[in-house]
Amino acid sequence: MTNRLADAISPYLRSHAENPVDWQPWSAAAFDEARARDVPVLVSIGYSTCHWCHVMARESFSDPAIAAYLNENFVSIKVDREEHPDVDASYLAAAGAFTQNLGWPLNVFVTPAGRPFYAGTYSPPAPMPGHPAFREVLAAVTDAWTTRRDAVEESAAGLTEALAQAAPDPGVGELPGQDRLAESVDLLATAEDPVYGGFGGAPKFPASPTLALLLDRADGRDLALRTLKRLGATPLRDSVEGGFFRYAVNRDWSEPHYERMLYDNAQLLELYTRAWMHTGEAWARLVSEGLVRFLGEVLQLPDGGFASAQDSESTVDGVRVEGGYYALDEDSRHEQVPPALDTKMLTGWNGLAIGALALAGAAFDDDTALTLARRAADRLLQLHRREDGALVRASIDGRLSSAVATLEDYGMLAAGLLDLATATGEVSYAVAARELVDRTLPDRTSVVFVAPEGADPVLTGHGLDLATDPSEGAYPSGLSAIAAAAWRLYLLTGAARYHQAATAAMVRLVGAGSLNPLAFGAALRLVNALTSSVRQLVVVTPDSTAAGATSRGDLVDAARRRSGLVAVVTEKQGRDWAAAGFELFADRGIRDGVPTAYQCREFVCRLPVTEAADLV
Repeated sequence: MTNRLADAISPYLRSHAENPVDWQPWSAAAFDEARARDVPVLVSIGYSTCHWCHVMARESFSDPAIAAYLNENFVSIKVDREEHPDVDASYLAAAGAFTQNLGWPLNVFVTPAGRPFYAGTYSPPAPMPGHPAFREVLAAVTDAWTTRRDAVEESAAGLTEALAQAAPDPGVGELPGQDRLAESVDLLATAEDPVYGGFGGAPKFPASPTLALLLDRADGRDLALRTLKRLGATPLRDSVEGGFFRYAVNRDWSEPHYERMLYDNAQLLELYTRAWMHTGEAWARLVSEGLVRFLGEVLQLPDGGFASAQDSESTVDGVRVEGGYYALDEDSRHEQVPPALDTKMLTGWNGLAIGALALAGAAFDDDTALTLARRAADRLLQLHRREDGALVRASIDGRLSSAVATLEDYGMLAAGLLDLATATGEVSYAVAARELVDRTLPDRTSVVFVAPEGADPVLTGHGLDLATDPSEGAYPSGLSAIAAAAWRLYLLTGAARYHQAATAAMVRLVGAGSLNPLAFGAALRLVNALTSSVRQLVVVTPDSTAAGATSRGDLVDAARRRSGLVAVVTEKQGRDWAAAGFELFADRGIRDGVPTAYQCREFVCRLPVTEAADLV
């Protein structure tokens, strides 16, 4: 039997195509059917590399008896959280009213109007301590729907209204100051595990956005470097292929959950590259080079984009096991089929990879990393940008998803393109990034970011659109991502509108609230930049090394290890940037035929220098 998932874009959905459950993809039609049949809806959310999603699929969704019960009493919808992050965010927020143990698979029971009235995560086929059997859950939901309908409807309506009122305030006031950011650093120091590194107990995650905040601050840098050095030597890193696993079950980083996510490895590449820029130590470069290798050899797709993840399970010597492939050495792995890739190409996550590879390519003078970044950027701009400039959220094998692009997609791709532009000197990538950011600002006077294609239409119809999903932990929220891209645009163009929009977004997100650095690391990193004196450095090199020209490679090398915004361009490239409206490059030329550096603080520049020793 096949259901309606066989032709889905998402590999996660297609993995459920042979279930006896009559699954449907996320759509208004599924809710119309529930309304016509007068039955509740099961919205089951997961992703392809989710271990417990696989377990529940085998134990429950492949069970003919459970499937028959679901098919008779529910309309069942399967959602890939990576393809529809807004759907996941809305229902995850609702699920918090029913369980503190949030995660995936996320099973939410909703009315035909889309309003949630019960939710849970993994449910076993037989009762376990703390986990009722899935059959019991289904029976209880059915009983509530048939015998206590009025109470169910009232509760669901109240929860939906509460979610709508919990949206971030449009924001008035000021950004948190440096004193409050210093308190956040102190809080993180208190949370550090002094024995094994990282923050808190078990389970343990890399917390990349928070580490990025610490690296940017003088009072947090030692903590970040100490954490990164320890992390690179733990079982969370696969020393053979160079990639990091998603998280570890135990405090000492042992027993990883073996899925390897693009967003984790992209952010960690940026962190270890920046760690090397600060220290020059071999451990940071070793891990960075391993991550470049992993992204290029494992996650990059033949067409140039990057797969979203690699599965945790594989078949080793005929036995399907989680993590078994990673217990093998390099030679033994060649004899096995590697864990499957989720070859779904996500715009935002690819943007993270493009930016990290561009940074690594510039810092290490690594043409391989820059080539990987260029190939991905060119593929995304060719396939995921429609003729009118609108972005596509996801694709697979050239097939485009109907899911709407989010602020995450616009912000992460724009930021990655800006990093690639400043690393290579190619202004076309910066122009494309500016066009993306401009699409999120509805008119020339607006300083409020909006998703250009709007929210998911089904969510909007049900009144469940969060407007702005403020959640961030494993990677930046959409609002933080687009605001960070706008801030970088301001540093390149001098256009105050981008500065104002980034500031307004952060006031809205964290201005009046308590600062939780583990939950809002990316937002606080941007707040730190917005409330600090920012350095800009432009190095202009001769168009050619003609006879008689003197090389100053040491100046370029020193510049690429500086923090802040750094761009290295040839004379012609500099003129192209200036002509395209990037004010930072106006009137920047070489002196005495050699590379020349211009050091600026928010567009106020010192006299140009030609010696590395003169960089302040």
